[in-house]
Amino acid sequence: MRINAENTNVKSRRTMKMILSFIKKNTVMVIAFVAAAITAFIVPPDEKYLAYFDYKTLACLFSVLAVVCALKNVKFFYILACNIVKKFANVRLCVIVLVWVTFIGSMLIANDMALLTFLPLGYYVLHTAGKERYMAFTFIMQNIAANLGGMLTPFGNPQNLYLYSKFNIPIGEFTMIMLPPFLFSVALITVCCAIFVKPEPITLTGKPDKINRNRTAAYLFLFAIAIIIVFNFIPYIIGMLFIIATLAVLDRKALAMVDYPLLLTFVFFFIFAGNMARIDVVKELFSSVLQINTLLFSVISCQFISNVPSAILLSQFTSDYHSLLLGVNIGGVGTLIASLASLITLRQYSTLAGGNMGRYAAKFSAFNFGFLILLTGLCTLLV
Repeated sequence: MRINAENTNVKSRRTMKMILSFIKKNTVMVIAFVAAAITAFIVPPDEKYLAYFDYKTLACLFSVLAVVCALKNVKFFYILACNIVKKFANVRLCVIVLVWVTFIGSMLIANDMALLTFLPLGYYVLHTAGKERYMAFTFIMQNIAANLGGMLTPFGNPQNLYLYSKFNIPIGEFTMIMLPPFLFSVALITVCCAIFVKPEPITLTGKPDKINRNRTAAYLFLFAIAIIIVFNFIPYIIGMLFIIATLAVLDRKALAMVDYPLLLTFVFFFIFAGNMARIDVVKELFSSVLQINTLLFSVISCQFISNVPSAILLSQFTSDYHSLLLGVNIGGVGTLIASLASLITLRQYSTLAGGNMGRYAAKFSAFNFGFLILLTGLCTLLV
């Protein structure tokens, strides 16, 4: 009996540990689920729930994430970035290149995937060269670059993909709205790297792996299909099914590697936002506040509930997509929870670098709030 009781306790502790580990890794998704569940008690499920979901956004996000996973499996981004970095001879230039690669990567493969791809590269470069003292700064700049770099394209950030689809924003108008803060961010990040990193000599050892040209060409073609879906050139259902069928043949692991918790986070926040929009008191409150200053309120909202849920929620109460688009993009910098990408960076820094987390958080906050204040000031002049 005692042995059975001990075995039961061990299993219970193991199960609890697994549950806590899952919650820790998917905190935002769990919060979104709880929020959706609570509002579901206030607004019981009915046929209107089906109208909550932006199916195109979910299909586009899944397609991009799946193809990016396939490209990661052939080490496309890693080899590309590694070859670029090897061309430079000092730490300052290497850090600038690492940050710029992350910046450009977020425009093409979304901010979270850019960080998962290029943060390990940043660690590899600095660790191999014995320049670990720049690790925290580099990670922070890569994080800011990922959050702000993705603002220029509809598929660069998840909230952009959603707002672009919801409001049917013309691509030319979308680009012109986001171009001024984008260019300002590029200049500001580059200046910070030039000031805080010394031009010390750097040497990297080893050669990057050879790339599989055939698979890479196939995956780049699929990536083009994913982008075409975003711009409505082909129906999103057909495009998504084509990508799934192709990857099922070429790389099933890529389909398994997709960030499904991120997709579920969107699903839960769609439910939460849809229900909130049907609660009269909440609708009147948000509508009145957003009429006062959509930009500022969206920036503040991001600091507490992150930029993706802010975009989904606030879009239910305003038609001022210009201010909302600016707010939920620049609002991604600031607190550690202002963007899902920032939590990825924190986890990667803890895992890879293992530095002083308190010092990292303080430095992270100083740089992020500095960027947030300057960008908010700029965007206030634009709206």
